[in-house]
Amino acid sequence: MTNIVRKVKASDAELKDRLVSIQRVTKVTKGGRTFSFAALVVVGNENGIVGCGLGKAREVPLAIQKAIDDAKKNLIKVSIHNGTLPHEQTSKYGAAKVIIKPAAPGTGVIAGGAMRAVLESAGVKNVIAKCIGSSNPHNAVKATIKALSELRDPYTIAELRNIPVEKLLNK
Repeated sequence: MTNIVRKVKASDAELKDRLVSIQRVTKVTKGGRTFSFAALVVVGNENGIVGCGLGKAREVPLAIQKAIDDAKKNLIKVSIHNGTLPHEQTSKYGAAKVIIKPAAPGTGVIAGGAMRAVLESAGVKNVIAKCIGSSNPHNAVKATIKALSELRDPYTIAELRNIPVEKLLNK
């Protein structure tokens, strides 16, 4: 199976940003401590486009703005079918392993903090998600985006198998 990442340009969509985490980082030098901030942001149009970015700066607003700019450079297209995912998917990034499963209408987004931000920004309405191992926000976000990028829509699968889409969806 070939891994197809569907990159998207930031100018194509009206994007909303969500701050996932902000950390104060200290660098100790011989002259004393130097404080800076690292911000992790997820952007998406809540209609199948999502991306994440990391920004570092001496002030919080500047770190957040850098993170938003970075996230806009890393957008991907997610295949969403009837408000949920087309199939179950697992992915791993670092020590964080994520499992995302499609859910029935009315379930809502059942996911932990960092994963919830990614799934809601992507526009998934009904999903069950679990982060196993490390719940580090950076790795959880990247593992979730990796899992979403590996999803295949029913039309692609039907085309690969040379069967009509209706037959695939009615199983």
